[in-house]
Amino acid sequence: MADCVFISEVEKAIHYLSHNFRAHPPLAEIARNVHVSAFHLHRIFTDWVGISPKQFLQYLTVGYLKRKLGTTANMIEAAEISGLSSQSRVHDLFVTIESVSPMQYKTGGKELTIHYGYHASPFGLCFIAVTERGICALKFIDGDHTRNGFELFSNRWPLAKLVHKPSLTQRYVKAIFHSHGYSENLKLLVRGTDFQIKVWQALLGIPYGNVASFQQIARSIGQPEAVRAVGGAVSANTILYLIPCHRIITQSGDVGDYNYGRARKQAMIGWEMAHSGPPPNAKTKEGASAPFRIGHAARA
Repeated sequence: MADCVFISEVEKAIHYLSHNFRAHPPLAEIARNVHVSAFHLHRIFTDWVGISPKQFLQYLTVGYLKRKLGTTANMIEAAEISGLSSQSRVHDLFVTIESVSPMQYKTGGKELTIHYGYHASPFGLCFIAVTERGICALKFIDGDHTRNGFELFSNRWPLAKLVHKPSLTQRYVKAIFHSHGYSENLKLLVRGTDFQIKVWQALLGIPYGNVASFQQIARSIGQPEAVRAVGGAVSANTILYLIPCHRIITQSGDVGDYNYGRARKQAMIGWEMAHSGPPPNAKTKEGASAPFRIGHAARA
């Protein structure tokens, strides 16, 4: 459960850094505001993401995120041209979307067996639910979002058979967050309107370690005027992280809001970027900025 303990202190540090970065606070000051020692805070970040708190913040500056918006647009366009849009590459995960049958949608999951469990993740305790056809829910559980996640989930699938089986769901969590370089193929079973599914597929097209705007997603689905509707579809996503709504930021480069708090969203974006390449100001031996690893873009 170490990950779940870390995320609270990580979010406090990110929150403080985000509001005081112009003053360049030393590690000791950041740690004092998180109520831990400087040594402990540094160890938390290096254990959690492999870099220091100040290096981590470099990924979250407005200027850097705005540059990443441009990078993402180029990557998505290149992927579509080269035909890499058949599935999503999420770091070492290949993710595809499948929708429930019209009958299962209408009956709320009748004759569908769903296994669920609660597990530690790099972003706190998570709730995950899976069927034989794929993962159908992934949410985070913390102080503001208690274990009512199960109640909300069961209301969404009222006639499905729900079975608590963490021994089964644990391997999915391990594959999602701790694959250690081994490629995994994951299927997602979604329940939504045709438009929502179209938007979720577009979200899969945002490469790992990158971000996109609502406007970019609207354009990518051929409906540039549907920005508000895209926002509604993003909010309706129930398979967090894998359908990466956290990678959506504003056109101005601001991280924006998130159901689990701004700091949680910053943690997720920065964590992915840190696992994609060195901090923005890091240099290669030749003196040039090191390149980011590019994931394949998506369409189910």
